[in-house]
Amino acid sequence: MSKVAFLLANQFEDSEMQVPYDEVKKAGHQADIIGLKAGETLKGKQGKAEYTADKGISEVKAEEYDAVVIPGGSSPENLRLDQGILDFVTQANAAGKPIAAICHGPQILISADLLKGRTVTCYPPLQDDIVNAGAEFRDEEVIVDGNYVTSRTPKDEPAFVRELLKKL
Repeated sequence: MSKVAFLLANQFEDSEMQVPYDEVKKAGHQADIIGLKAGETLKGKQGKAEYTADKGISEVKAEEYDAVVIPGGSSPENLRLDQGILDFVTQANAAGKPIAAICHGPQILISADLLKGRTVTCYPPLQDDIVNAGAEFRDEEVIVDGNYVTSRTPKDEPAFVRELLKKL
């Protein structure tokens, strides 16, 4: 089974973390919550979900994981300036590992300069940021481009999870 890193900070979109996390685990894969600091309590912006970071980003290496999931909400905004997070996704991408990002999740890919020449989707108000980062934006429920799986909003979670599980 695969080992999956969920990159998470406070103010994540509750269901965009809960649904993929629960489905990955239900499918028999290991799911680690990677935050800025191990043991940190991370709260969803809707107040419906709360997680504890299993590990801090400084304690992990991309090579230890088979895939990366980046839930949306304000979590990516809280992670995208951390060099450890950017290095982690850059190394995972260089190794061709699946990277699944929903809603605001692609903000981390923008900050890591990983979108040039890619086709992705995201929360529609971010489409200018996606295009300015060198990617093609499509307003579709899920886009699979090489090792990337991207979706727009909580209503796209079934397609997002389906494509993520195919990659695992």
